[in-house]
Amino acid sequence: MMEEWGKFLLRLGVGGLLLFHGIHKILYGIGGVKAMLAAHSLPGWIGYGVYIGEVLAPIALIIGFRSRIAALVIAFNMAVAIALAYGGDLFTLDRFGGWSIENPLLYLVASLAIAMIGGGRIGLRW
Repeated sequence: MMEEWGKFLLRLGVGGLLLFHGIHKILYGIGGVKAMLAAHSLPGWIGYGVYIGEVLAPIALIIGFRSRIAALVIAFNMAVAIALAYGGDLFTLDRFGGWSIENPLLYLVASLAIAMIGGGRIGLRW
């Protein structure tokens, strides 16, 4: 039973914390995302996918709805974020001495772990 609570806690942590990023984009728009896409010669409409990766998938993860799929969506979202937003900083440290991509990389690795182990029995299991 403790294993199930551990899976729930992992889902809650990844989904809950990433949801703040999505809410920020709902409140303040995705202009920065669109500008980043334009800088890489990509169409701006792709930026709306961030709402799927940072709002819908985290909510699904929190409630336990299709956790493996939601986790894979988040992992893809983070891989794209790392490539586009941190591509030039892959081998740099931030001002505190941490790896510059550690935050999005932690979301990516944790969501891959959820995709591999499953979301557990606590939550919706449709």
